[in-house]
Amino acid sequence: MGMNNKEELDALIAKTPARIGVGRSGTRPKTDSWLKFRFDHAAAVDAVYGEVSDILLKRLDLFKVKTKAEDKEVYLRRPDYGRKLSDEAKRVIEAKCIKAPTVQIIISDGLSAKAIEENVEDVYLSFKQSLAVAGLHTGTPFYIEKGRVAVMDDIGEILGPEVIVLLIGERPGLVSAESLSAYICYKPRLGTIEAERMVISNIHKGGIPPVEAGAHLGTVIQKILKYQASGMSLVKKEHEEEKHEKLG
Repeated sequence: MGMNNKEELDALIAKTPARIGVGRSGTRPKTDSWLKFRFDHAAAVDAVYGEVSDILLKRLDLFKVKTKAEDKEVYLRRPDYGRKLSDEAKRVIEAKCIKAPTVQIIISDGLSAKAIEENVEDVYLSFKQSLAVAGLHTGTPFYIEKGRVAVMDDIGEILGPEVIVLLIGERPGLVSAESLSAYICYKPRLGTIEAERMVISNIHKGGIPPVEAGAHLGTVIQKILKYQASGMSLVKKEHEEEKHEKLG
């Protein structure tokens, strides 16, 4: 399909926020397209280097701890530092948090503080309501500055929850700088492999609506607890049950 087929091009443009059919002026991008690109790139950079406000953390009653990544440059260059809690963070979590909850919720800026600012309150409150309706015991929620997904393993070792849910800012792109992900894992511990984790991604106003994502998370947690598994182990157990039902 080329630029000459306007109807097909318009139909495609209507279905995606991606940069397609923007055209050029000679060998150069058109001014509007170039300015939009620069604006979106700047928004992505701001999302990475921004910080989550203390006002939001206070409103959600979240205390804050840090990983071993002391600043943003270290966080970007050394992903492994974002996977480990600082020694001080471990002491604070040990002192402040309920031990062995059914569900432990944690929040981290990850690679987009803007994702937290824009979406996490709606996701968090909807998710907590869903868990309450299901009668599930939740732990003490908190916020991790400069965290990576596998930091949940450290938390699993300290608190021993059945399930950890990490709400974390996704790596920003030129389409969205405010997309949030929810990573879920059944009994994460040091040595947990990535195949055991699950993720619901693209949570933002232009993707999965935050309130809807929070409600769906509650349903996912109930399934994880039923099968006592997450990730590929959960898929395997579901398939085994389906196979048994067909044979039975």
